[in-house]
Amino acid sequence: MIVYNLFPLLAGRFPAWIPYVERAAEMGFDWVFVNPVQRPGASGSIYSIADYFELNPALIEPTDPRSGDDQLRSVLQAARDHGMRTMADLVIDHCAVDSVLVSEHPEWVALDPEGAVMHPSCKQDDSIVVWEDLAELNHRGTADPEGLYQYCLGVVRHLLGLGFDGFRCDAAYGVPAELWHRLIAETKDDRPLTVFVAETLGCTPWETAATAAAGFDFVCNSAKWWDFRSHWLLEQRKLIGEQVPSIGFPESHDTPRLAEETYGNPNASKLWYLFTALFSAGCLIPIGFEFGFRRALNVVSTRPEDWETVSFDLREFIAAVNQLKTAISLFSQESSMLLLPSSNPAVLIMWQGSAALGQEGLLFFNTDIWHDQHVEVGDLRAFVQSGRPLVDVSPEFRMDYVAVAPFSYDLRPGQGIVLVTRSPRTSQ
Repeated sequence: MIVYNLFPLLAGRFPAWIPYVERAAEMGFDWVFVNPVQRPGASGSIYSIADYFELNPALIEPTDPRSGDDQLRSVLQAARDHGMRTMADLVIDHCAVDSVLVSEHPEWVALDPEGAVMHPSCKQDDSIVVWEDLAELNHRGTADPEGLYQYCLGVVRHLLGLGFDGFRCDAAYGVPAELWHRLIAETKDDRPLTVFVAETLGCTPWETAATAAAGFDFVCNSAKWWDFRSHWLLEQRKLIGEQVPSIGFPESHDTPRLAEETYGNPNASKLWYLFTALFSAGCLIPIGFEFGFRRALNVVSTRPEDWETVSFDLREFIAAVNQLKTAISLFSQESSMLLLPSSNPAVLIMWQGSAALGQEGLLFFNTDIWHDQHVEVGDLRAFVQSGRPLVDVSPEFRMDYVAVAPFSYDLRPGQGIVLVTRSPRTSQ
């Protein structure tokens, strides 16, 4: 999955989404992920859903004679016409505290010992953050588990009926695995190609693996927080990859903008997009990443007026990375991966390989986004098992010929080199 996250509050009303869908297609994305589009509660947060079967009025174009449902269907069909599938945000861990579910089905809502509605929370640094606009759904203790399950299944079927092809399951770890297993199985009985992605950020690898075992097709990984040195990410990848492939991202709607964190340096955005795209079977960027946007997306207050002046334009680079990922099978699955010794601590060298595909890759990343860095390897053939020639398939600055012994190169700031033992033409 090569995913473009179209954040609805920034994109605006449904008919205005078409140019963003077209741009995603031009960059080679094959999925469009849309955050919640249902009517929010009083807080205005799109993750605080008041009515799962009514669209957010802020997204409906009032001058369009079509219904809101038909406006959305038209956009999703446009994505399909451009060769992309679409993924909705499925939020069934909680609802808005002022949702009709709280008043009409109090037996589905988690209550504390005093009988008050429980709010989801998480640990952030040394404090606990409580979302008081949310009501936790009581999947594990409700007196009416079948009623709550059938409601959730109805939400899934409704979104599929609007034209979505899959789901990013928000806070998947908060919903019992047995419910996911049944929900996914019953959905795929009717729609076998439906894709389910588990959002498990903040979970341990063991918790993520346990969630993935409920039948998910993908999970989100933690590559965004890696320091390019420690081994925890590769260990996490191996543990989770045994269960399910993962999706990496340089930033998301939940994180600060990478361009803001790196003072608007386009080399950082190139480095991180190339790394996450090659490291993971799937990858994702939110709308605006391609232009170096620096203002974080906000689930309450973001509006189309927050569209920023373009800092830099990475569309051509992103398209080249996506084409590389699509053309070479090695980079679209959770293949074996190792860190290799480097003569320069600023240069990360990784080996990637798949016995099933008969493919190997050597990846070089200059993790210094401000300066050139030199790397030397006595003989690249010592890192490759097959002995076949190496071909440079990098998204930019490709070498016509790879001198393997010795290999010596001055990497530009943030530059990545991608060498494979087969050319893209023979790698299917």
